[in-house]
Amino acid sequence: GWLILVCGGFGSLIALLVHTGGAFAFGRAAQNIAKGRKSSLLMTCFLGIVIFVDDYLNALTVGETMKRITDKYKVSREMLAYVVDSTAAPICVLIPISTWAVFFGGLLVANDVAPAGDTSGIATYISAIPYMLYAWLAMIMVILVILGIVPIFGPMKKAELAAQQATLAAVDAPNSATTAQDTHSADDFAVQSFEQEFEQSDKSGGKLHNFLLPMIMLVGFTIWFEIDVWKGLLMTFAITLPLYLLQRLMSISEMMDQMIHGFKTMLPAICTVIAAFVFKDVCDQLGLPQYIIDNLAPYMSAQLLPALVFLSMAILAFATGSSWGIFAVSIPIVMPLAFAVEADIPLVIGALLSASSFGSQACFYSDSTVLAAQGSGCNLMSHALTQFPYAFAAAVLAFFGFLALA
Repeated sequence: GWLILVCGGFGSLIALLVHTGGAFAFGRAAQNIAKGRKSSLLMTCFLGIVIFVDDYLNALTVGETMKRITDKYKVSREMLAYVVDSTAAPICVLIPISTWAVFFGGLLVANDVAPAGDTSGIATYISAIPYMLYAWLAMIMVILVILGIVPIFGPMKKAELAAQQATLAAVDAPNSATTAQDTHSADDFAVQSFEQEFEQSDKSGGKLHNFLLPMIMLVGFTIWFEIDVWKGLLMTFAITLPLYLLQRLMSISEMMDQMIHGFKTMLPAICTVIAAFVFKDVCDQLGLPQYIIDNLAPYMSAQLLPALVFLSMAILAFATGSSWGIFAVSIPIVMPLAFAVEADIPLVIGALLSASSFGSQACFYSDSTVLAAQGSGCNLMSHALTQFPYAFAAAVLAFFGFLALA
């Protein structure tokens, strides 16, 4: 019940932030700071870090608000989409006050990895953050690329050369326009809802404080209540709703409609978590975890398990485009094996979350890839192909990192 309320609460808060135009106003204000190519991309990266609550909100907001100024400095849309995608799922994974943390924290409680309790799943999740190697490396990689320390190569180099030679009209031509709306993952309902709301907020404008204050309150109250995200959300709503009402941004009925609409966008995630509880019980009844342990434990060691978990789950997440759903199935199998071979549990959790964030970023048809391309005005396949070498390099480094840390 706590998990359903928190997931839905995040959806409601995001809907309010988008509908008031506050999220878009934050991006508009940031444009004034960018004075060149590197600074515009670094500002894009900074925006991606600040808008950490949800990767959907992140990808749409950052791409839409920064593409005008990166066009000014002849940055390719592919480069912009890469920066946006690298600071979407990887950042949401690393921040324990996000939809990702709540979702995976709930899975850890559901599978007895974390002790039962409202905040225990988040506490266990936080212990694994230092070991989410792919997310850390993806973030470091994109900064090094922006600064020119890691050279631009492959398809990205061709895209950058084309952007240097092209006019703004060519960038916005039909053959460069996004085709992302033609391809969606299983999370179509949530993706389309965020797209529609964002387009409306783009036109309506908004005030910066209507974004910053709720975000600051969410972080502050959550920390105050010992990382209880639900209490943090309740206090944020208690202040944000009267604040919006006093400014006459929305009527009470409009706010309730937006909150219900936002709650609905989280239904796929909520249903996945409920299915995880069911799957866990079915696995236990069938004896599947014990079967896996009995057959694999003799060939597995605590040193090899984190790296192999990352490798196998990264391949599955990349192939299926499922950065959440597939882990509801795998955690009941992987974690009992980790306990059986006495592996480092936070390290194994870090490997799982690393694989999830890799799948979200690198898969050609994942929701994060689609939204990053959509928001940046980039062709979907161009974005996927240009960013893949950098995502793959970060994944290779993460694999060897797990071997070294085990």
